[in-house]
Amino acid sequence: MKWFTCLCLASAFSAGRADTPLPFGAPGAAPLAPWHVVGLPRQKKPFTSFSIVELDGRSAVRIEADNSYGNLVYPLSPARAVARISWLWRADELLDDDLRTKSGDDTALKVCVFFDLPLDKVPFVERQLLRAVRTQSSEPLPAATVCYVWDAHLPVGTAIPNAFTKRVRYKVLESGPARLHRWTPEQRDLAADFIELFGDESKEVPPVTGVAVGADADNTHGHSLAHVADMVLEP
Repeated sequence: MKWFTCLCLASAFSAGRADTPLPFGAPGAAPLAPWHVVGLPRQKKPFTSFSIVELDGRSAVRIEADNSYGNLVYPLSPARAVARISWLWRADELLDDDLRTKSGDDTALKVCVFFDLPLDKVPFVERQLLRAVRTQSSEPLPAATVCYVWDAHLPVGTAIPNAFTKRVRYKVLESGPARLHRWTPEQRDLAADFIELFGDESKEVPPVTGVAVGADADNTHGHSLAHVADMVLEP
């Protein structure tokens, strides 16, 4: 039945008439394809753990980072225009991170959107670096990624580039422990967020090539726990 579910979702999206849920799968099973775990090129460190659980009566992906790195990725092929994305998320254990530094560049909980930004929009040096990294990866690495994060310290609304690469830029939606252990809904206008974070490179919003959820604790050497559910793409 998995193939039938995926076919129906793809048909609904291509018709452009309805919201498209991206189900993670049934509790106790592996994440439903095309969700799959992606790490760094030639990654040797542990992978972040992703499992499907039932929590508070809903199916959710459990994301546990323990001195690890990894993302659970849902590719969109071909790339498509997406107006909004919505989801529920819940942080249960945060990291003592600092996204402004390389040593603190970890996230206990993030939802990322990949944009098919043309390479000629990318500054020359970064363009060459991206081309080099792409040769080392079996995954199609995007030129622009917006990551929404639940951070331990930075104020809500903070927008900063990743400490390692400007191809990834963060937007803080939740901060601190005040809402730990409770489901929090989010909905984002992707065009507005892309322009805010990547408007220095392009005033046109590229199509979306995929989305991801993840967590990493390889720089802070910590441990985090979080959950995501009910992810929906809106045309």
